[in-house]
Amino acid sequence: MEIFHKRTWAEIDLDAAERNLNILKGFIDKEKTRPCCVLKAFGYGHGDTVLMKLYQSLGVDFFAVSNIDEAIGLRKNGCTGDILILGYTDDAYAAELAEYDIIQAAVSAEYARELSAAAEKPVRVHIKLDTGMGRIGLIAKDREKCLEEIAQIKKLPKLVPEGIFTHFAVADSLEEESCSYTDMQKDLFFSIAEEAGGFKEVHCLNSAGAELHYDSRSTLARFGILLYGLNPDTSLEMPKGIEPVMEVKTVIGYIKELHKGDCVSYGRTFTAQRDMRAATLPIGYADGYPRLLSNRGEVIICGKRAKILGRVCMDQMIVDITDIPEAKIGTEVTVFGRGEITADDIAALCGSIGYEIICAVSPRVPRVYLKNGKIVDVVNIL
Repeated sequence: MEIFHKRTWAEIDLDAAERNLNILKGFIDKEKTRPCCVLKAFGYGHGDTVLMKLYQSLGVDFFAVSNIDEAIGLRKNGCTGDILILGYTDDAYAAELAEYDIIQAAVSAEYARELSAAAEKPVRVHIKLDTGMGRIGLIAKDREKCLEEIAQIKKLPKLVPEGIFTHFAVADSLEEESCSYTDMQKDLFFSIAEEAGGFKEVHCLNSAGAELHYDSRSTLARFGILLYGLNPDTSLEMPKGIEPVMEVKTVIGYIKELHKGDCVSYGRTFTAQRDMRAATLPIGYADGYPRLLSNRGEVIICGKRAKILGRVCMDQMIVDITDIPEAKIGTEVTVFGRGEITADDIAALCGSIGYEIICAVSPRVPRVYLKNGKIVDVVNIL
């Protein structure tokens, strides 16, 4: 395979992305539920445009994002399917929502009235219900008020209320209490949606919801983290065949001999206890590699683990290659990805989740797209 040597880069395996989507489709009844690919946060750090085009070529016609900039970006880059903004958009952008044919979440009755008043042309909306996430949406537990607000939104001029949706809080847990909570959310959501009636799209399933709590009444399954090959909850077994799509790589930029007593990096937090061989890598926390992994993290060099020595710097970090004699300047390094060290592994060391690790990969890191092991596209954000 052609090697991309621009300091530090992220390889995005489009074949893995396609395989993951096909596996996730197996969780749902294709006659009743359509896949909705969630591309928010720059496609969870993977790059939204290239993935949108891939999924669109595979028959996906519904996408979800977090904000209007992401939505317009997809539309301008050739998205012909429906695009749902899952969060808030200021009503000042009503014209753009209509112009680019974007579906906006109606996060409250008050917001819907403001959006209606600002709109000169019809704006498509999906009404958001809060069934227990506690974030945004009409409060479903106050059933009568919720139904009344839905009815009010339906009557507002310039709004086209095509759908209604909610979001699960603990669908990624199989503990009895969590499963009961998810069942409660489902029952409350579908009962209100049915009583309100008249919606083309009624959806509640996220990745974990589709995998573990599938309900054919949901017309969409909003596939997110599993599309990218990470686990919604690392306590769960990964669905068979699902694999990470992103691999972050760098190269060795410098090699030096450390003598016993030599210190490494800021703060002198590492002192060599023996003679060692160390390599400096051109990657740091400005590229998205967590500083929390100073003196703790590892990378893969020539198929072997190399431990980080001292503090991770903004643009560089140092690793121990004493036991990797074949390593030299220019040798490729796998920081995390599809092999021994995944984003979930790094997240566990940081007390975080894999979502944060992949979303944190900096815009200055080029995304290199592979198909059949060959580079088919490179996206340089900065």
